[in-house]
Amino acid sequence: MANTSLNKHKIRILLLEGIHATALNTLNDAGYTNVEVVDESLSEEQLCERIRGVHMLGIRSRTQIREKVVHAADKLIAIGCFCIGTNQVDLVSTLIKGIPVFNAPFSNTRSVAELVIAEAILLLRGVPQKSALMHRGVWQKSAKNAFEIRNKTLGIVGYGNIGTQVSVLAESLGMRVHFHDVVAKLPLGNAQPVATLEELLTTSDVVSFHVPENSSTRYMMTAERIAAMKSGSILINASRGTIIDLEALATALDSGHLLGAAIDVFPVEPKSNDEAFISPLRDNDNQVSNVLLTPHVGGSTMEAQENIGVEVANKLITYSDNGSTIASVNFPSVALPTHEGSHRLLHIHHNVPGVLSEINRIFSEQNINITGQYLQTNETVGYVVVDVEEGRSAMALQQLQQVEGTIRSRLLF
Repeated sequence: MANTSLNKHKIRILLLEGIHATALNTLNDAGYTNVEVVDESLSEEQLCERIRGVHMLGIRSRTQIREKVVHAADKLIAIGCFCIGTNQVDLVSTLIKGIPVFNAPFSNTRSVAELVIAEAILLLRGVPQKSALMHRGVWQKSAKNAFEIRNKTLGIVGYGNIGTQVSVLAESLGMRVHFHDVVAKLPLGNAQPVATLEELLTTSDVVSFHVPENSSTRYMMTAERIAAMKSGSILINASRGTIIDLEALATALDSGHLLGAAIDVFPVEPKSNDEAFISPLRDNDNQVSNVLLTPHVGGSTMEAQENIGVEVANKLITYSDNGSTIASVNFPSVALPTHEGSHRLLHIHHNVPGVLSEINRIFSEQNINITGQYLQTNETVGYVVVDVEEGRSAMALQQLQQVEGTIRSRLLF
């Protein structure tokens, strides 16, 4: 087992929210055995207390990492989000403190895509409504408002990792696929880009959303845009809860303008399974609607959680062992080779002029031979990685810590 500046058995790791056991196994196999596993999320106050002394933190979607938590994290070097999204983390505060954040943008894309296609089929056949009626003792055998998925037009909003997989699956079932994205994307198969969201909404039989949460997507589906959707169409959202005006969606469903909807994410979600779910889309006593509501489980399959556990754990291990930040969502991206036969210095600093020249001056004046040097910056921080001779690393680290603008530095050997 390779040594690092801090013995791996002393590196404290906290995994929250019942992260799959593959994460723990992967960390253990890499020599990280000081791992605490907690099945639930923690409140901000609880987390501020528990995070002291923790070097790496693993969370899913419920745990909120805000500025107060970041300031309480006295030893934290990295955060792993064992999910796709990272909006639960204050990416600015973590960046300023020199804490890379990693996620799993690929491991559960298939799971989400399969759910979307299944929901489209069920909603086109009116299965949610028919099933609910039968549970109430009502036998309503009819072909009214029941349609095949073949030859229908699927409009995909956001043609990224998940949107493209939905596209491929939909085409295999005989659907026509249109998509809209703010960035030009190469279509897969016979999918066709659409210039505007409005055009996509008015021409699609099924509209599925696969966008991140940001200022441009927040409540992008207003009452006006929902009203602009093709009459008798279906809306599916398995991306972010804040992009749909749910009151307006409920109105469109009640009026019959939309045939159905499937919602997996919500603006406000229960913090635990013991908390009640409140939404304008819940059925009342007098109405059974063609709506599928699921508790944010788009990526929650056993296969996806297993894959996510391995993917994110390996990213944390690679950063801890090697310093590579190639998959970080908030940090300068640096892909690093192994550093056998040399010691590696990691230096994170405010991105101000003169830092790199000061680092090089220190090494020159101390006659420390540099065997490799890597630099990447963004508008906020710079990340310098320097490989040096084994016997000079401790002195070099001490000197680097004195450089003006330093956020943190670390030694790997």
